[in-house]
Amino acid sequence: CAITAYSMILADTFRALFATVGLNMSRSNTLLSITSLILLPLCWLKDLSSLTPFSLLGIVGMGYTALAMGLRYFGGAYAVPNGVFLPDVAASLQPSFGNIGAAGVLNPSAFILICMLSTAYMSHFNAPKFYNELENNTVKRFNILVGSSFAISIAFFVIMAAFGFLTFGSASSGLILNNYSNKDVLMSLSRVAVAISLVFSYPLAFAGCRDGVMDLMKVPLAERTNGLLNKLTVGILSVVTGISLVVKDVSFILSFAGATLGNALIYVYPALMFRGAVKKMGDKASKGLKNEVKLAMANGILGIGMGLVGARMALKTLG
Repeated sequence: CAITAYSMILADTFRALFATVGLNMSRSNTLLSITSLILLPLCWLKDLSSLTPFSLLGIVGMGYTALAMGLRYFGGAYAVPNGVFLPDVAASLQPSFGNIGAAGVLNPSAFILICMLSTAYMSHFNAPKFYNELENNTVKRFNILVGSSFAISIAFFVIMAAFGFLTFGSASSGLILNNYSNKDVLMSLSRVAVAISLVFSYPLAFAGCRDGVMDLMKVPLAERTNGLLNKLTVGILSVVTGISLVVKDVSFILSFAGATLGNALIYVYPALMFRGAVKKMGDKASKGLKNEVKLAMANGILGIGMGLVGARMALKTLG
């Protein structure tokens, strides 16, 4: 899910950057170019420690993007009808606001956002890798790392989502930078920042996906040779690129994956695992634990319901 979304975002971002300098390329050609020339060589790397400085640069870039979006909102550069950059924005991406207000959260479409947020819990596959590579890797230090990282991420998500929606309303694109003019230098720099952030984050997410595939294939560690890793990298990247060429709405990928995989990881699998653990305890399980199993299973059923509604609403966006 993550690497597919990254590929889609990078395709749109680089295409807009190329257009800014007068180079008009199709989305497909842009995606194929960056995949073969940039992403594939990075994903072939076996030691990702060299990417650490660029990851920090990516965080700074996200901070700049949030600041730029705030400046454009408060400055009214895209406000209807006299926004400076408004004429350069496609009609379908220009600001559009209704009068539903807070009641909009009761609309079934709100499940799309909930399911998109569920993808935040799908970074679990890199947890063991991050723990093993953490200096002085105690559980306490790892908890601090995870807690602070999620807090910073949540802050970025909330700020950028708020500024994006307040600026463009219901016309907000799945990739909000698509709403901004290619002639807007401030936001073009934001595209550069996002591109740098995603390009050097891509191998981290990809490594987790590749390791997961090998785990599913039950490939022993001793047989995970460089040759096998390279072939698997090409295969996975080809599939991801193919999906990204066909599906162009990143919000669909995030919402559908969140409705299915995300909800399963948050609500369903933990409930089943907890029930299995309590069952193995047999008569040693306390009455409180047995009652907690019922609560966990109810939570799992709730997750299935939310996932079904979210998946249905996500599929409707394709129509």
